[in-house]
Amino acid sequence: MKVLQFPLARITIGFILGLLFAFYLQPSTSAVFIALVTSSSIFGVLYFLSKNRKKLTLYFGIGTYFLSFIIGISTQIAHTDYFQRSNYIHNTAVFEQPQFISLTIREKMKSSTFSDRYLAIINHIGQKEQTGRIILNIQNDSLHHVLEVGNSLLIKGTLTKNKPPNNPNQFDYSKYLEIKQIYAQLYADVDEIKIGTEVEKNIWYYSSKLRTRIIRNLKKNNFNKTELNVAIALIMGQQQDISLDIIRDYQFAGAVHILSVSGLHIGFILLFVTFILKPIPNSKRGSFIKLIIILLSLSMFGIIAGLAPSVVRSVTMFSFVAIGNHLRRKVNIYHTLLVSVLLILLVEPSFLFDVGFQLSYIALFFIIWLQPLLSSIWKPKYKVSKYIWDILTVSFAAQIGTLPLSIYYFHQFPGLFFITNLIIIPLLSIIMILGVLVMLLAAFNMIPVFLSQLLEWCIYYLNKIINAIASLEQFIIQDIPLHFYLLLSGYLLLFTVILWFKKPSFNKLALVLISILILQFSYFKIQWKIQTEQELVVFNSKKSTLITERKGENILVYANDSILKTAQKNSLLKSYRIGNFSTLKQKKRLQNFIFFNGKKIFVLDSSGIYPKNIKPDIIVLTQSVKINADRLFHEMKPKLVIADASNFKNIQKLWKASCEKQKIPFHATGEKGFYKLN
Repeated sequence: MKVLQFPLARITIGFILGLLFAFYLQPSTSAVFIALVTSSSIFGVLYFLSKNRKKLTLYFGIGTYFLSFIIGISTQIAHTDYFQRSNYIHNTAVFEQPQFISLTIREKMKSSTFSDRYLAIINHIGQKEQTGRIILNIQNDSLHHVLEVGNSLLIKGTLTKNKPPNNPNQFDYSKYLEIKQIYAQLYADVDEIKIGTEVEKNIWYYSSKLRTRIIRNLKKNNFNKTELNVAIALIMGQQQDISLDIIRDYQFAGAVHILSVSGLHIGFILLFVTFILKPIPNSKRGSFIKLIIILLSLSMFGIIAGLAPSVVRSVTMFSFVAIGNHLRRKVNIYHTLLVSVLLILLVEPSFLFDVGFQLSYIALFFIIWLQPLLSSIWKPKYKVSKYIWDILTVSFAAQIGTLPLSIYYFHQFPGLFFITNLIIIPLLSIIMILGVLVMLLAAFNMIPVFLSQLLEWCIYYLNKIINAIASLEQFIIQDIPLHFYLLLSGYLLLFTVILWFKKPSFNKLALVLISILILQFSYFKIQWKIQTEQELVVFNSKKSTLITERKGENILVYANDSILKTAQKNSLLKSYRIGNFSTLKQKKRLQNFIFFNGKKIFVLDSSGIYPKNIKPDIIVLTQSVKINADRLFHEMKPKLVIADASNFKNIQKLWKASCEKQKIPFHATGEKGFYKLN
C-alpha cells in the first residue's frame, strides 16, 4: 500500500497512536514531560549523527516516529481540560452546595422537551477564577427573552456531574460529553440567573449573529419552517431545529451525511467560488488574489457552519487543494489528507474521537483509494451513463469504507443508499448553489422572492424523495450487533481484500486468508464469552418494572402486560439485546418469586402482600408499595434491597433510611442505574 510508504503517513500514525495512548491510559504529566525531553534529545542527536553515517538513517527514522508518538501523548494531555488545574472539575465545593457561577454563552444547542440548552464557558466560581465547558439547562418558560451567544451570566447553582448510562449497553452520553471536554451540567431557573450588560464579542459571537440575521431575513420571506430548518442544516450545518421525523427519514434513506456540512458541501463551495472568480486574470497577482478570496470564503463558511469536526476537516483539506492549484503543482491527495489530519489533531485532538470526523475521513479515504478500482470494472461510452456510473462507484466506495464503523455505532444499514445518492446528488448540487446564493443575499436582506421560493421548492421535493425511499423499511436492516473486535478484524479483512484485488499475488492472498482466520477467531471468542455468561438485570425503567434473565444468548423478560406486548420494540431491551448478541426468547408476566443461580429474589408489588416465613436473598420493591419497611426488612432479613424506578423518590428515601438502620445494602436504580446479578 503506497500511502504507508510516505514518511508523513508513518508520522501521522505515530501521532494518532500517541493520542489514543494518552486518552485511554492517561499517563502523568511529569512522566510525559520527561519522555518528551528525552525523545527530543535522542531525535536531535540521531539527526546530526545520521548526516555523516548512512547506517544510522534507520535509527533516525525510528527516533522520528517515536518522537511523533510522544508528541501525540503530550498534545492530548495539553488539550484535555481535566488536566488543567484551573478547570472546575477540581473544585469539589461547586458539586456539593450552591455557588455563584459566572459564565459566558458559547453556543445554542438543541432544546429538550423541558429546557433550552446552551454550551457555556465558566469564568469564575465564587471569587475564584475557573475554566471549563458545561451544558446550561434553563427551563423553557423561565425566561421571556432568548439568550444570545456572548451573553455573560451570573447563576447561583450547583453543578451536576455527567452520569453513566442508567441501563446496560445504552449510549454513553457522559462519555460523549467528556470527549468534548464537558464534565458537568448546570440546571437553572429564572430566579437564579442574572444577565450581564457586557457581551463577549468574539468569533463565536459574530458567527452566531450572522446566522441569526440570515435566518431572520429568510423567515421574513415566508420561507416554510420545515424547509428552512433543512436548508439551515444543508448550508450552515445547524441541525438544532430539524424534527426527529426528518432526521429519521434521512437516516433510513442513507442520506443523513448531507445534513452535516462535509467534503461534499465544501467541494461545491470551492467550485462555486472558483467559477465566480473566473473573470480575474490568471496572472501572478490575479492568481494570488483568487487564492486569498477562496481561502477566506472557505474559512468564513466553516465559521458560519459552527466549526464542526467534519467542517474543519473539509475546509482544511480543500484549502490545501486550493494552495496546491495556486502553486501549479499536482496535488497528491493522500498528502493533502494526511496534512489536514495532522494539523487538525494538533489543534483539536478530541476530534479524533468524534464519530462524524471518523466517518468523514474514512469515507474520503475509500473514495480516493477504492473508487478507481470500482470505476475500472466498466467503462461507459456515453456521458450520461459515465456520470451515473461515477456517482454509483463513489457511493459504493464510501459505503464500503464506512460500513463496519456505521454498523458499530448505529447498528443499521440503509439498503437503498445507492438509489438515494443517485437521485439526490444532482438535486443537491442545485440546492447548494441556490442555497449559498440565497444565504449570501439574506445576510444583506436582499433576497429576490423567486430565488427563495425556488430553494424552498427544491428542499421540499428533496424531503419528499427522502421520505419515499425511507418508507421502504423492508430494505433497512436494523438491530445489527457488532463487537469492537469484529470491527477491527472486519477492517483488516476489508483492507487485505482490496489490496489483493488491486494487485493480486500469493502473499496478498495469504494475508486475506489470515484476516479471515482472525475474523473467525474474534467471532468465536465473542460467542464463547456470551454462551458462558448468565446474568439477571433489574432495569432503570421509569414508571414500570422490567427485569431480564439472560443465559447465553437467550433472554427471558419479566414485566407487566403493556411492556410485554411491545417488548421487541422496547428501546431498553433493544440496546440490551444488540449489546449482548442475544435474542428475546421468553416473555413472562412479572411474578413475586424469581430464582436465579441459587439466589431467591422476591418482587414486592403495590399489593403489599408478602409471606412472612420466607428469607429471600434480594428484595425488589416496586410501584411505591405501602409497607412498614422496618418490619419487612427485620422479618425477611434480605442481603440486598433494590428499588426500581417505578417508585416515588420520597418513598425511596424512607426505605434507604430503614436499610441503613439495619445495615442492609440499598440500591435505587433511579440514583445508581441498573442492577446486575451474575
